[in-house]
Amino acid sequence: MRDRILETASALFYRNGVRAVGVDLIVRESGIAKTSLYRHFATKDVLVAAFLKEEDGDFWRHWDAVAAKHFDDPAVELDAHLEWIGARLRRPGYRGCPQLNVAAEFADPQHPARRVAVAHKEEMRRRLTSIAGRMGLPRPEEVGAELALVFDGAFMSAPLGGGERIAATLKTSVEALLKAARSG
Repeated sequence: MRDRILETASALFYRNGVRAVGVDLIVRESGIAKTSLYRHFATKDVLVAAFLKEEDGDFWRHWDAVAAKHFDDPAVELDAHLEWIGARLRRPGYRGCPQLNVAAEFADPQHPARRVAVAHKEEMRRRLTSIAGRMGLPRPEEVGAELALVFDGAFMSAPLGGGERIAATLKTSVEALLKAARSG
């Protein structure tokens, strides 16, 4: 039952935005009683945080699978990440990064879902910094932060139209950023 609630809520939250989705809609769409929802998720905020944790886990499972194949060659690893992320940007119904979407809806830094979103973005910067460091680039922390910013720009731009173009622009932007980093 918990999984059905979370699956239904996740689809609704991603498609419509968190604030636009009420508990009554989740109950109706999932076919469960409101008391059952609250037995598994004490508040809507807890449910939103669980949604983001699921999205977070899914994203990092994809990332880790790619990283495991290419860890010995960080440049190839980064290219492989750009490929699967590009596919993500091009998929039908793509509405952007769930973490960024939720962070935009909840300004309170103590909101449980916002904390999940912030942790996700910190992890993204950490992982991209690691790749930059393994590539031997100068100032890997700066390069990692710049890469994260470019990725986030693509995540937020693709839902506005032109996922194919945004995926291509992401790749060329990363290539330009790396070239600039190499040349100092």
